[in-house]
Formats: sequence, structure tokens, C-alpha cells
Amino acid sequence: MKRVYIPKDPVEAHLVKGLLEGEDIKVLVKGEALWSIRGEVPITPETCPSVWVIEDSDYERAIEVLSALPLGEASPPEEGGEWRCGQCGEMNESQFTECWQCGKDRQ
Repeated sequence: MKRVYIPKDPVEAHLVKGLLEGEDIKVLVKGEALWSIRGEVPITPETCPSVWVIEDSDYERAIEVLSALPLGEASPPEEGGEWRCGQCGEMNESQFTECWQCGKDRQ
């Protein structure tokens, strides 16, 4: 199982889940139960809702589908957390100021 998307909220997570399921990609939304206690727990990529592909073999196709959608850059609302490249959709760790995959600057 691999994470493919970190949305802004559970609604966006389920929208992305539905879009990927429409492409016959099996996905799971994790972390949405913690959304109701935000403010009580730190907001990190681990506590934000996230969308995961169940089969690792679907990861590349899911990234392709998401890259073609006008979702914009979705990242946790914590400054300095993981971030998704707006150009290629690759997830990058917080220390990178540009995408390691395509070289686009972090925005």
C-alpha cells in the first residue's frame, strides 16, 4: 500500500478516492477520523487524511490520473511538511525546495 495524495480535508480525500475508483484503482482513505480532533493533535502528514492505493502496482497509474486533474498542490496545512509537486504529482519530503523528480520549484 502506498500513499498517493494528501488532501486539504476529508471531503477532498473522498473526491479523489471516487475519481481513482472510477479508473478501477482500489484505494483507501486513512486518517479521516483524526480530522475531528485537529487542534488537539499536531497536524502532520501522518494525522491528515490521505489517499492510499491498495495495490502497489497501481501507484504509477494513480499518480498519472492525479497529475492530469486540476487539483492543484495539496499538502498538509503545516509549514514545512511533505508537499506534492504541482507539475508531476510526486510527493517530496519537507527538506526539498524543488521536486526531486522533475525539478519544479516548491510553491
